[in-house]
Amino acid sequence: MNIFSLTRWSPYLVGILIGVLSWLSFLISKRPIGVSTAFVRLSGMLEKIFIDKETEKKEYYKNYEPIVDWEVMLVIGVIVGSFVSALLSGNFEIKIVPDLWLVNFGNTPIFRLIISLIGGIFVGFGARMAGGCTSGHGISGTMQLTVTSWIALFSFFIGGIISAHLLF
Repeated sequence: MNIFSLTRWSPYLVGILIGVLSWLSFLISKRPIGVSTAFVRLSGMLEKIFIDKETEKKEYYKNYEPIVDWEVMLVIGVIVGSFVSALLSGNFEIKIVPDLWLVNFGNTPIFRLIISLIGGIFVGFGARMAGGCTSGHGISGTMQLTVTSWIALFSFFIGGIISAHLLF
């Protein structure tokens, strides 16, 4: 049995691997795992290319320099890793409208795109307001027993449950 050809991995194995990755992150970079800052850095890079050549002079980007760092590479790794995993497991397919959406809302790719964009904006805004995302608070923060991260984690679950009930 090749583990890379599995469609689903054991949550226990994945939990252990994420824990090891978290330890390595602290050991090597002295920073917790998180990806929302990577999106801030990427937005700064895009702003610098297309809008304002002096983006780094803005107060916000002084704190979050628009550079390719390990967090940006982590996001790229997650995307590439997901793609490779889907290919190796034989589970890769392109779907504009997922089955659950199709059953509940019909074959409406434009509506799906609009809702996805709105949801992404809310998640991004919330991650910046909370000072971190689900991986930053949910994995790294709770591992450090940070009270604010535990509050954020419970809020993620409560918000997810409410959203799922409202939508589905």
